[in-house]
Amino acid sequence: DTQRVLCSFQSCFVCCKMGASITCCKTGCDRTFHLPCAPDGECVTQYFGAYRSFCWEHRPQQALQPRPSQDNTCSICLDTVEDKISYKTMGCPACQDARFHRHCIQRLALHAGIAFQCPRCLNQDPFMMEMLTMGIRLSKRPPPQESDQEVVFSDQRHGRCDATTCLCPGGREHAEAIGPWKMWLCSSCAAKGTHQHCSSLGNSTCSWHDNTC
Repeated sequence: DTQRVLCSFQSCFVCCKMGASITCCKTGCDRTFHLPCAPDGECVTQYFGAYRSFCWEHRPQQALQPRPSQDNTCSICLDTVEDKISYKTMGCPACQDARFHRHCIQRLALHAGIAFQCPRCLNQDPFMMEMLTMGIRLSKRPPPQESDQEVVFSDQRHGRCDATTCLCPGGREHAEAIGPWKMWLCSSCAAKGTHQHCSSLGNSTCSWHDNTC
């Protein structure tokens, strides 16, 4: 009860509203925040062990080597990522080459459960431990069936338009880098795709989510 009373007087440093119940665990730091505000404040909560939380200044950082290639695309959704590691852009500590958006790897972690692994090199340990340390939440669901696992983690990216009616003159497997026939993969499973025009996606579209996921 005392803790609830104290929390009601704590201000979230992200939204500035009262009722913040999470405090950065760094000694000497008194920043508090609401759990829903954590992404906007670039805060990290580790969903294992002591369930520690960190503000943007004291959150764990990835120590990755410079990227061997210049392919600045997410290994999951294939959209562009930042050219450096940040809160929103993460990487695999094993292959040092895979890059992905935080929200993409979080969705993949929840989908894969205990079979969670790097979408590029398929490393599971230390990849999983690194992701947990960086605040990625892992579901405890059993591994997916082999057929599902092959779809999610296969090196062969999905390259087919799954729209009910494909309007592309070149067919469902035709794809272009830009324009109406650009292929978009589902941001949740990366196992379904659509041409931009076939799902009436605008030129300003940043991601696409299949309604059946």
